[in-house]
Amino acid sequence: MSGLDKIKNKAEELVGDAKEAIGKATDNEKLQAEGKSDQASANTKQAGENVKDIFK
Repeated sequence: MSGLDKIKNKAEELVGDAKEAIGKATDNEKLQAEGKSDQASANTKQAGENVKDIFK
C-alpha cells in the first residue's frame, strides 16, 4: 500500500468519524449515517490495499 493511499483512507475515516460525531451532537441521523458509511468505505479500501500488499 502506498503511503498516499494510507493517508487518503485515514483522512476519509477521520472525516466520517467527525460527521458521525456532529450528527450525534445535533441529532442529525442522516449525518450520523453518512459518517458511518464513510468510515466503512475507508476501512474496506484499507483492507483491499492490505490484501494487495500480501500478494506483492
